[in-house]
Amino acid sequence: MLTKRIIPCLDIKNGRTVKGVNFVNLRDAGDPVELAKIYADEGADELVFLDISATEERRKTLQKLVLDVAAQVDIPFTVGGGISSVEDVDRMLQAGADKVSINSAAVKRPELINELSSKFGNQCIVVAIDAKQIDGEWFVHLVGGKVPTDIKLFDWAQEVEQRGAGEILFTSMNNDGTKNGFANEALAKLSEIVNIPIIASGGAGNMQHFQDTFVDGKADAALAASVFHFKEIPIPALKHYLKNNGINVRI
Repeated sequence: MLTKRIIPCLDIKNGRTVKGVNFVNLRDAGDPVELAKIYADEGADELVFLDISATEERRKTLQKLVLDVAAQVDIPFTVGGGISSVEDVDRMLQAGADKVSINSAAVKRPELINELSSKFGNQCIVVAIDAKQIDGEWFVHLVGGKVPTDIKLFDWAQEVEQRGAGEILFTSMNNDGTKNGFANEALAKLSEIVNIPIIASGGAGNMQHFQDTFVDGKADAALAASVFHFKEIPIPALKHYLKNNGINVRI
């Protein structure tokens, strides 16, 4: 059985981690490089670095930051935000990222997934999907959830797999920020209809929520931000809790 992965997400704006952090002995609480080092040392399985200003402001992801983080961190590391071309991906992988995450650009031009997958291999292509449940149906949203579309989540998930995505990062906008748990029903359905790994995002509030998303949501990995940044859930404690509850995790 594959181990379930715990993934802290660092949302970056103007080179700084947002959502706030309060780690002790941190020279600069908003420094993503410092945070990345701490998470790696604490036993995070992977990191996700999303430049949340990038797509909105049509900027390219901060390459220097990727270089700095990659130099300090020895766990797999995904970069997203504003990535919309083969050149963008090449730049990020050259800078040291292990994977790239694409979202809005893939919806606007789905062939991008095929192009990236054939050039770089599907193992480093993550398609992020932000979706919202409206009247019982899940619809894809773009630009950090600001722009609704009429694309249905489950149709899009199957298409991105067929086009060569290696992994799906699914964020439920209904659950995000609520700390009431992940969207496990939708996650379980995603796991049924595609064969690539699903990363659950949106809703983590306590350790039980992580267990539930692995068991009920059938997620392959769980991503969270504020519960880790604010030290509400220390990663070593979370890993031990999951292991004690029969979840296969790397300690």
